[in-house]
Amino acid sequence: MTESNAYLWGPLTLFGLTIAAVVGVLDQASKLYLLFVHDLGANPVRLGPFLDLVLARNTGISYGLFQSDGALVRWLLLGFKVVAVAFLWVWLARAENRLTALSLGLIIGGAVGNAIDRLAHGWVVDFVFFHIQTADWRFNWYVFNLADVAIVAGVVGLLYESLVGVRAAKAP
Repeated sequence: MTESNAYLWGPLTLFGLTIAAVVGVLDQASKLYLLFVHDLGANPVRLGPFLDLVLARNTGISYGLFQSDGALVRWLLLGFKVVAVAFLWVWLARAENRLTALSLGLIIGGAVGNAIDRLAHGWVVDFVFFHIQTADWRFNWYVFNLADVAIVAGVVGLLYESLVGVRAAKAP
């Protein structure tokens, strides 16, 4: 391996990129099915007293922040994702254990899945709606998708590795 390739390829890069590809495919398959086969926009699904599948068009970032229908914002967000994925890939090439590679693969796959939405539709397809309601209180969580779940799981894995993992700093 040449020195320039060392920034992009390491012993666990294939593993992490395989995870990213699986996440991206599952994310896109779920969105395509719900949009074009089930027609989720016209047919929301009640899965239980606290979980529904509904169509939400997210033109912003996580948690619906910075909503904008403008092309400039869409391209800026896509550019940010490209830079973030490149950074994460370089990190993946340096990963020393499978948990780090798995976590980075989950984040990369989720980012790519949502970027594909933004390219294809101009917005990210969100559909999982968690909510709790009692007689005098209601809690609505943000609508999210499988890519978002993968990103959060990847971040949790990286936090676990940094706080509890083998190389984490231990308190005296």
